[in-house]
Amino acid sequence: MSGLFGVVSKKKDSCIDSLIYGTDYQAHMGSEYGGLAVLGNNGFARFIHRMSNANFRDKFFESIKNIEVHSGIGVISDLEEQPIYMKSKVGEFCIVTSGRIVNMEELAKEMMDAGICFSEFSKSHVNMTELVARIVSTGQTIQDGIKLMFGKIKGSCSLLILTREGIYAARDYFGRTALVLGQDSESFAVCSETCGFANLGYRTIRDLNPGEILLISDTEVKVLEPGYKEKKICTFLWIYTGFPSSSYEGLNSEIIRERSGKLLAKRDKGIKADLVAGVPDSGLAHAIGYSMESGIPFRRPLVKYTPTYGRSYAPPSQHLRDLTARMKLIAIKEVIEGNSLILLEDSIVRGTQLKNFTVEKIWNCGAKEIHVRPACPPLMFPCTYCNSTRTNSELITRRAIREIEGSDIEDISEYLDPTTEKYAKMIEWIRKYLNITSLKYQTLEDMIEAIGLPEENLCTYCWNGKGDGCKDCKKGNA
Repeated sequence: MSGLFGVVSKKKDSCIDSLIYGTDYQAHMGSEYGGLAVLGNNGFARFIHRMSNANFRDKFFESIKNIEVHSGIGVISDLEEQPIYMKSKVGEFCIVTSGRIVNMEELAKEMMDAGICFSEFSKSHVNMTELVARIVSTGQTIQDGIKLMFGKIKGSCSLLILTREGIYAARDYFGRTALVLGQDSESFAVCSETCGFANLGYRTIRDLNPGEILLISDTEVKVLEPGYKEKKICTFLWIYTGFPSSSYEGLNSEIIRERSGKLLAKRDKGIKADLVAGVPDSGLAHAIGYSMESGIPFRRPLVKYTPTYGRSYAPPSQHLRDLTARMKLIAIKEVIEGNSLILLEDSIVRGTQLKNFTVEKIWNCGAKEIHVRPACPPLMFPCTYCNSTRTNSELITRRAIREIEGSDIEDISEYLDPTTEKYAKMIEWIRKYLNITSLKYQTLEDMIEAIGLPEENLCTYCWNGKGDGCKDCKKGNA
């Protein structure tokens, strides 16, 4: 997943500050590259920097703060270099994208066989944003090209396209990734995360519909395609990936995480502990909710050293993920020693970081007991639509099943049901592997209740396997 931000000045004044800081507020959505594309008196300009051990504004501010900019788009990307500049039959444009295209290599081969060349590559693979730009360029207009792209890809893609007319904004066909429209007295803005609006003085107008296409100019926001009512929003936005102050579909992440923690506590009657804690940062609100419901004090035995360490799931290699996880969390022995802890975590994906860099630190500080409570059900399927997990072998649940069964199995339905003996065996295997006192996951029903949207509006594929390839979604239900 990547974070997008775009701005168009209504008064032809420079909007460079809003663009830089608005994009900087998307930084928790990616870790590899930051990029800006701007349109000013001298035409288009594009800037890309690697983001390792640096924040976005420090990389960009000094080099472009004096550029006169009337409109621009920015991105924090988790995989590929963006933005892409394109000069084509539909005109000049710069583009940024968020999402994951599952059939990217097939589409790229098809286009190369037709004589289309690619110049940008990410780790020997075709750059997704360039692929989307090439598809858009085959349309009769940019609007037509975006629609063509939606029809060709499998997976998800939201995008912003900077042109001389304004910014085209299009949300993923099924709404898995977020895109929100805002405005102040001097400009229109659009972004992935509404946390980019508050301190810059923007008010949120609304979320774009799935498949909706807007053209944002200096005078108006024009709806080119109204989009669709049916949606499959990534549930992880509320549980983990979204910033606490961000809202999706009008529902705030912090409040939903508190609700999630309360529901975990309601199913956890009888447990005794000295304190409730969250794994920073996304586990904190879940822990606060658990504490509010249970009456067990909330404390901070783990603190995150924030200046140079970001999210440990975002770096592309296991080595970098482990390094980030080890370095960013510091245990406070004076809070931990001699106490029993209930530890709230947003999720358990691979389990290695929780075991080696969190649980081990807490035991080493003299904890009496560690009870782990993930705020979502066991992750059973690799994400098809974003970039958090790619293969079954990455998931701790699949490792547990393989150990229990003696080999990989195709039918894992019994392991999806919390009432079965096999589910209990899987949880016990994970508990022993993590070296913790007890382990209890959030139920799918309670997670959905915490969010408050109908289940059919949420993508729950990574927990129950439903919705792969959008087989349960219908296009054309405007």
